[in-house]
Amino acid sequence: MSRGPLDAQRARRQLEAWLEGAVVGLNLCPFARPLLGSPALRVVVCEASDSAAGQREMDGCLLAEFDLLLNSTRDEVATTLLAFTGALASFDAYLDYLDHANTLLQAAGLEGIVQLASFHPEYQFAGEPAQAASHYSNRAPLPVIHLLREDLLEEALARWPNPERIPETNIARLNSIGRAALAAQLAEWQAL
Repeated sequence: MSRGPLDAQRARRQLEAWLEGAVVGLNLCPFARPLLGSPALRVVVCEASDSAAGQREMDGCLLAEFDLLLNSTRDEVATTLLAFTGALASFDAYLDYLDHANTLLQAAGLEGIVQLASFHPEYQFAGEPAQAASHYSNRAPLPVIHLLREDLLEEALARWPNPERIPETNIARLNSIGRAALAAQLAEWQAL
């Protein structure tokens, strides 16, 4: 994926459009609707680069969000989308950083408290054909690590009928839309 410089305001516009259009609009996450527009949903933009100094800056952004989640009530901060505008454009680099982020989460003692979900413009599920529409359930306009409070996630899953069916429902919905239409929509959000 090739991207020019992306300022924080533009990144937020792209993510808000994606949240409204895909995550909530296509009901890819049935638990997201109540948080849309809520101050308890944080959208944070990290403008670090892929350099060594940028890696330290990305770590600082991530650790600051871990700290904020721990020191906030769930009404203040329910969940955070941490977006990267100057780094992790390559899906492989993103996956490497996601592994590193999970290591930082464990080192901070947050395993079982915070869970990381992953979104990337080139997201690819292992074992799925490259052209599968299913990849779009985790494709976002830019690289994002979603920090979720596990207790809130568990509560939402307990209230939802057949939560194990969410992925297959999403795949069916995305297949019905088609890969070409999904790719065009993602490109529109990236152009905002």
